[in-house]
Amino acid sequence: MTNSELAVRYSPHRRQEACGVIGVWAPGPQIADLCYLGLFSLQHRGQESAGIAITDGLHIEEVKGMGLMTEAFRERRPTMAGHAAIGHVRYSTQGASAYCNIQPLFAYAKNGFLSLAHNGTITNFDYLRASLEREGGIFRTTSDSEAILNLLAMSNGSGLEEHIVKVLNRVEGAYSLILMTSDRLIGVRDPQGYRPLCVGQIKPGQYVLASESCALDAVKATLIRDINPGEMAIVSHEGLSFRRFSQATRHSSCVFEYIYFARPDSVLDGQSVWGTRFRLGQQLAKEFDQSADIVIPVPDTGITAALGFSQASGLPYLEGLIKNRYVGRSFIMPQQISRESTVEMKLNPVRANLEGQRVVLIDDSIVRGTTSARIVSMVRRAGAKEVRMCVSSPPITQPCYYGIDTSIRRELIAAIKTVPQIKESLGVDSLHYLSKQGLLDQINDPENRRSCLACFD
Repeated sequence: MTNSELAVRYSPHRRQEACGVIGVWAPGPQIADLCYLGLFSLQHRGQESAGIAITDGLHIEEVKGMGLMTEAFRERRPTMAGHAAIGHVRYSTQGASAYCNIQPLFAYAKNGFLSLAHNGTITNFDYLRASLEREGGIFRTTSDSEAILNLLAMSNGSGLEEHIVKVLNRVEGAYSLILMTSDRLIGVRDPQGYRPLCVGQIKPGQYVLASESCALDAVKATLIRDINPGEMAIVSHEGLSFRRFSQATRHSSCVFEYIYFARPDSVLDGQSVWGTRFRLGQQLAKEFDQSADIVIPVPDTGITAALGFSQASGLPYLEGLIKNRYVGRSFIMPQQISRESTVEMKLNPVRANLEGQRVVLIDDSIVRGTTSARIVSMVRRAGAKEVRMCVSSPPITQPCYYGIDTSIRRELIAAIKTVPQIKESLGVDSLHYLSKQGLLDQINDPENRRSCLACFD
């Protein structure tokens, strides 16, 4: 680790991220490969860094690196035989993109070692860190996840599960955690269930905890169920068990997981992500009252909604933009300049499909508007006669404080401009957002009893 990597100055405004986490319990030499394959399927959840930790009960092997998994593990991949492993892929919202923040995080405590992977944001991190530092806690990172690790290491209690319950009573915010000790793997989901976490079985005695079910598919595991809000899943040599640590006050799953963040082949809280996005596209078509010739998606996350729109409207679906598969997701690039510079590298228009056409352009969301404006300009330069933009989510008017990078409020185009003003800014002939009620109806939550819509209202 270089001096520059270590010298990341702590700031109270730097926080952790929404990421992908996995834990595998499968005693034997295959543990490293299983964790690697499962984590690879979660690459879409974070592209800044990746890490894997494996234990055989006595020893622990950690391999970490910056960048995509192919870059992070280019020089060395974990190879240790053991019974448990956890992995993490990271993208930062406001926290520093530095080696010291790569997870899993590791610490020795009174009762042995702890390794932790976290997806979410701890909203009372500033208070917890200041309190822990007064009590003698030492921080090596700018990550809010380290506050949880410190709390666990310093907690007094009769056993690990009791430690966890005691610690989580002090923690506020969004968290899906996977903890690894010498003899246990524990998955924890916060009382509101903001971030997803599920558990599956490879075969008797072998289990997987993961952010999304697509990670289970990668290792041929069968989904058992989602971990409920306020619940722990405990895996050991004795098998799998569940324990509630908090009564759920209100189930508030992030709808952005369905709209954008999760992989379409995943199932979250019993719902197919692909099916949900298809229905959002169908609903969008029902609410759309303009004429057009073709429907094209902004790949990749606009594809499924565009298919639903095409099916419901009767308009033909065509590929109008081709994606370069070797460029990362612009939404989760840490700096705005990176987002803007990747658009032209990432997408290229199909002139033969666009020229002279009245185009319905489908995207999943508009956050800052810079990327959308560039895409619209690209489609027009390719000869489109009209561009009518339809968005399969309501306008994003508020920043997210629970681990998705929707920026500060003044950078959100829908927070500072009306829909007609956004239309002019993007350079489209018409602009239609999905209604909030339409969204709720299609995620099977018409009365908004289990969804977080904070970024919309």
